[in-house]
Amino acid sequence: MTEDLKDGSGIPQEPKKQKSAHKDEGKMEIYDWLQCIVVAIVAGILIFMFGIRVVNVKGHSMEPTLLDTDMILTSNLFYTPKNGDVVVLQTDSYGPEPLVKRIIATGGQTVDIDFDAGIVYVDGVALDEPYTAEPTTTREDFEGPVEVPEGFLFLMGDNRNRSTDSRTDSIGFVDERCVIGKVLIVLYPAASDYSERDYDRIGSIY
Repeated sequence: MTEDLKDGSGIPQEPKKQKSAHKDEGKMEIYDWLQCIVVAIVAGILIFMFGIRVVNVKGHSMEPTLLDTDMILTSNLFYTPKNGDVVVLQTDSYGPEPLVKRIIATGGQTVDIDFDAGIVYVDGVALDEPYTAEPTTTREDFEGPVEVPEGFLFLMGDNRNRSTDSRTDSIGFVDERCVIGKVLIVLYPAASDYSERDYDRIGSIY
């Protein structure tokens, strides 16, 4: 049988073991908080080191692949630009606002566009572009064929006739060093003008 402890006043006292248990619980709670803080700091450092960034899409130039206000995850870790990649870039000529475009051609490749047929050619080969909203019929400032200089990229939006991209003099060929990172996944999808949020888009853009 367990007896209540008394201090001489007739009032039962809490057993010492129970007091010790309360102290241990307090220490564990402090430890859990410290652990969470350390994990958050380490995660922040890793994100900074690995070039991971969260970017909000602005505008409709990448529809239907990416929608206005989509939240996307990008990374430049060990990244080398290649054809077909969707990337976030920032150019001084266009301003401080990050742009999201698709790489159509890299340095040394030749780009030509048949605006009557709406077909884009790279090195004489017609691109198969199921990701575009419609055929490319808007010329902007483009006069082809053009050869992309080494170290530069030719980029276009998937919403071809509503995109400001390498067809315009304000952007033109983009230096690879202007690429902030490749778009990896959609973190949180936007609601389009004609539908609810499609949560199935979370995790991929291709």
